[in-house]
Amino acid sequence: MVDVDLSQLPFTLLDDEGRDHIRRGIDLAYFDRDEVILETGQAGEFVFLIHKGEVAEIDPTLPSSTSRIGHYTAGDLFGAISILNGKSRYRFKAEQECLCYLLPKALFQQLCRHYPDFNNFFRQSLTHKARLLTEKRAEGGVTMAGFMLAKVSECMREPLLVAAATDIANAVKQLNESHADSLLVETRDTLGMVTKTDLLNALVLKGSAVTSPVDEIAHFNLVTAAPDQYLFEVLVLMTRHKVARVVVMEQNVLKGVVELTDVLSFFSSRSYVVSLQVEQATSLEALSAASQRTPELVKALMAQGVKLRFAMDLLAALNGRIISKAWEFTIDERYREQSCMMVMGSEGRGEQILKTDQDNGLILADETQWPDLASHMQTLTDTLIQLGYPPCPGNIMVSNPEWVATVSQWKGNIAKWARERDGDSLMKLAIMLDAHAVAGNPNLLESVRNELFERCSNDELLLSYFARTALRFSTPLTLFGSLKKPQHGIDIKKGGIFPIVHGVRTMALERRIKATSTLDRLDALAADGRLDRRFADDLGEALALFSELRLKQQLRALETSSETKEANPQNGSRANRVVVQNLSSLERDLLREAMHIVKDFKQRLSHRYHLEYS
Repeated sequence: MVDVDLSQLPFTLLDDEGRDHIRRGIDLAYFDRDEVILETGQAGEFVFLIHKGEVAEIDPTLPSSTSRIGHYTAGDLFGAISILNGKSRYRFKAEQECLCYLLPKALFQQLCRHYPDFNNFFRQSLTHKARLLTEKRAEGGVTMAGFMLAKVSECMREPLLVAAATDIANAVKQLNESHADSLLVETRDTLGMVTKTDLLNALVLKGSAVTSPVDEIAHFNLVTAAPDQYLFEVLVLMTRHKVARVVVMEQNVLKGVVELTDVLSFFSSRSYVVSLQVEQATSLEALSAASQRTPELVKALMAQGVKLRFAMDLLAALNGRIISKAWEFTIDERYREQSCMMVMGSEGRGEQILKTDQDNGLILADETQWPDLASHMQTLTDTLIQLGYPPCPGNIMVSNPEWVATVSQWKGNIAKWARERDGDSLMKLAIMLDAHAVAGNPNLLESVRNELFERCSNDELLLSYFARTALRFSTPLTLFGSLKKPQHGIDIKKGGIFPIVHGVRTMALERRIKATSTLDRLDALAADGRLDRRFADDLGEALALFSELRLKQQLRALETSSETKEANPQNGSRANRVVVQNLSSLERDLLREAMHIVKDFKQRLSHRYHLEYS
């Protein structure tokens, strides 16, 4: 029996008996340097598990300079797809002396028949493989399940419903008897809500009589959720809409109420109290203290195996609230309805988990009179710096007059950029396309965005220029294992993240998709029929994988920043570089597959926007 380590995926999908079959059935083979192990078109007879050495995956149809499309090293598998498909699509060649375990075809097929999960591992998409990796990383599956899989129904209270004509005195009595903080008010057309604070303000500040009906003070713009939604999603809703209560409805039937305090109690880790601290901050100092805890929250989310999309949603909502409160502390209330503060770049897309450079601007209603506007914007920029958002090296900030303009001026800028189509103009169009309102009047941004769609979405020549940027950086498939110095790594942002983000952004512009998140844009493009649903899902998983690998680098940089005195370590090129040799076998496999998906996507972009002729 051969002693081989079978403690990694996909062998963990087998039971002890299945792994014993492998140990009894495999052999060990030696391959000399430059020896072809598996030739293009050759029928697969073995699954190869590398014990020592390195193997190159080569596409003979490509020029020699780009034909090396993959790299395998100790712990990696290859050859399974050749058995499943009947022949090998690529050539596999030893780059140095190699020792490989050989799993015979008959034994492999037998394992696939008897172990469906093992079989599916080799047939599934990147989406399913990424899910396996997430589950594998999560320490203590119960913790992850408790956080990720908890439903609204597990945390909701029984609804307390009163008639619209109920007076304040009886409402207070019901609240005291039930030890609740809110009542739902039933009217003929809709539901409203009244809280203890509402009742107190009505009696003390507004002078309402105790006989006044509660529907006069109730709020009717309620945020709702369904019982089978994830509790995590409700926390995002509460943060985004600035509410402490969500009404639970199922097919228009009232089921209950979820309170913020109950949600935070359910998520026992104190890291999740950051949301509450942000909401309760009544001074810049208190807001800064809460803001500084977001890296702690990110680490907790990652440690518990939370899916990156959920983490992005929560952190985007949280960052939006921090910036919004900074606006409230800084900007006089009389100017707020006449202006809209927008965040752009990764912050606008909701894809920047850790704080990086400021990318923001201001839209003013036409004819707005705002004395000392420049000094107020400088104060706002300085406030954000104090909260942990470093200044933008490109000076894309509200303190720069170039990024402060009226609605008409912004529309004029868009017309100018669309007409000129140079690199700087295209960059500014991309920035505006990702803009997201975080404070003030969002209708102002909506008006500007509509102008952007009108000017650009039907302009085939502009779309071609716009899309070309997605091909700016090469896909680093040939870099696997061929780095002169391992610490250099591959640039995951240029090679993986940017092509997906900008390619999807281009397609969203063409289809007038208003969502700013890349993942939301992918969903919309799939629903629109512009992308196959499976391919859209794989692009989303590839982006999540790249982003997670980059986030790990950023967190490591944060941990060492105090030693190097680097002001913003997560923003340097080091944080974008992933050392392939430091990844697990499954991570390398996923990264390799994700890079192939990026390559495929770039080819589709090239065909759609005729970039092969440019």
